[in-house]
Amino acid sequence: MLCVVLLGGFTTNFIWCLYLLITNQSAKELMGARGPSAVTDGAAPPLLRNYLLCAIAGTAWYFQFFFYTMGESQMGAYAFSSWTLHMASIIIFGTLWGFALREWSQSRSSTKCLVWLGVVALVFATIVIGAGNYLNARLTVSRRQLFEVPSPYEHSTGRTSESC
Repeated sequence: MLCVVLLGGFTTNFIWCLYLLITNQSAKELMGARGPSAVTDGAAPPLLRNYLLCAIAGTAWYFQFFFYTMGESQMGAYAFSSWTLHMASIIIFGTLWGFALREWSQSRSSTKCLVWLGVVALVFATIVIGAGNYLNARLTVSRRQLFEVPSPYEHSTGRTSESC
């Protein structure tokens, strides 16, 4: 079933990549030929480096699901918020890396400002989710204490029969 779900994203990306390869006439660069790429200025692209970076990126993308699942299993009753926190942190840290590596250096100031506004919104949303989880945990503890009924198996000492 997962393959069917992922097929939509694959199809969309595959068609878009084909469109870009054809319109930019850059398909030949995948085999090492010189092409119109603005980054290489007409020189042959560094294939080994590019393919290694792609392999590293794919491996990191694959392993993030393992780390996500490990973290989600530790969240207990608040696992419902794990996917939101996971996606927000990917976007936040990816954007920070983009700025650190100067990927946004050629962008307009208004675009950079909008990106930073989005990062601030994500950080704020993460804080709201954390505060909501904290308040819910306190409320749950208060409700348990309020409605706590003594066990009929407890002795006057407060110990259960199993502990005697």
